[in-house]
Amino acid sequence: MKNLKIKDLLPCFLLIAAMGVHKISFCQATRQETAGNKTTGSEMTTGRNDAARYEKTIAKLLKDTAFTRVLSDYIRTAVFAETMVMVHDVVNPPAASRYYAYAMLGAYAVVTQNTEDPGIPDAAAFIKNYPKHTRLTTRNNSYDYRIAALFSILETGKLMLPSGFLLQEQEDKFIRILQKNRVPRVLIDQCLAAGREATLQIVAWSKGDNYSKLSAKLRYTPIKGDQYWYPTPPAYIEAVEPNWRIIRPMVIDSSDQFVPPPLTPFSKDTASDFYKLVMEVYHVSKDTGAQSLYERTIAGFWDCNPFAVTSQGHMMIGFKKMSPGGHWMDITGNVARVAGLDFSHSIQAHTLVAAAIMDAFICCWDEKYKTNRIRPETYINRYIDIKWQPYLQTPPFPEYTSGHSVISTAAAQMLTYLLGTHLDYTDNAEQLFEIAPRTFHSFREAAAEATISRLYGGIHYRDAIVNGQVEGEAVGNEVVRRIQAAGIRPYR
Repeated sequence: MKNLKIKDLLPCFLLIAAMGVHKISFCQATRQETAGNKTTGSEMTTGRNDAARYEKTIAKLLKDTAFTRVLSDYIRTAVFAETMVMVHDVVNPPAASRYYAYAMLGAYAVVTQNTEDPGIPDAAAFIKNYPKHTRLTTRNNSYDYRIAALFSILETGKLMLPSGFLLQEQEDKFIRILQKNRVPRVLIDQCLAAGREATLQIVAWSKGDNYSKLSAKLRYTPIKGDQYWYPTPPAYIEAVEPNWRIIRPMVIDSSDQFVPPPLTPFSKDTASDFYKLVMEVYHVSKDTGAQSLYERTIAGFWDCNPFAVTSQGHMMIGFKKMSPGGHWMDITGNVARVAGLDFSHSIQAHTLVAAAIMDAFICCWDEKYKTNRIRPETYINRYIDIKWQPYLQTPPFPEYTSGHSVISTAAAQMLTYLLGTHLDYTDNAEQLFEIAPRTFHSFREAAAEATISRLYGGIHYRDAIVNGQVEGEAVGNEVVRRIQAAGIRPYR
């Protein structure tokens, strides 16, 4: 994705609309399970020989350092492939976090059943309500667990995402990579069968998280009152996921377990604290020269708004971007390579970050729709400057707390626990969207920049940013506490 530009993808976006659903067949591992039928000696010998060949081939692949590197690097590729389908489908940020979490849990289930490392415990040790003693029926020595885990990421996306069928192309590419590395087709099919089995178990469990109940909820109606959120230009999109608080968390106990400090009371009084918060947003937008360039560079880098819309005359044009969660998932894949994580720990890191992000969104969205606070754009247009526009487009949901502040801080807490307080890396997650990479020296440095970007972009007041950090840190610390109790230790 290094040299791709968004304009290069336009033909792809047009082609997607014309694409049909790819039909695929999965080769399932066959078993000689007969009732009363006798198995001949030659058939038993063939079965033993096949098993021996599997074990030798897998043992050889596990020792192949170059191939191991290929598979470890492909984790980031597989997750990014899901991100691009979410971009295509304009998946909202909370929903995106849910998809990432389940996709990684399937892969993690494969890994945990193929390792004796006590630092990689079963997900039931830290994920609430996760089914215990769930095992794959595919024999461990009949497939390469790493290949199966990667297939599971793609398979989960195929089953859960609205346009998941688009991931078939990525799966076909992965199979060609495996064949190029001389992985026998029969072993590839065994890995696919194991990965799909893990996926089906995870997808079945996902159906109990209350997501299916959202569509039956009453549609959100903006509350009447000067202090409350109201849809913002240019598209005036209705509120996104107002009932997300009912979603079952991954690790934390409930959506309101971590309540942020109270927001600054609404006021139109020019001497009030709230008015000062508003004017800070307004004055920052008026900065010029080098200061303005600095602020807008940071705001643009962390925009992560899947709903961005621009207008040309009477025509509205959507500009698709990844979500905040997608950005942090790509950071995770990036730093896993920088830190030299092995395959299993890289899958674990992705899983833990995804779980922290999902829980952070659940907490944040609970607060957003409890407070229903007005956005800076609405307030400034009503009471200060009717023509004012923020640098970033205002997202379609209430203001308090800042979502990027909450989830970035939670993700940074998790990555800091796993990889330490100092790690130099270059974040190129947004390069596909023609946004230059930025270099950071720690995850907390990156999270702090992500949070203040909302002020620079004109879409959040400072207290929503600062208190969002408090909320996100609480969520992140709780997830860390739970995984510590499960035996997961820092990697460095």
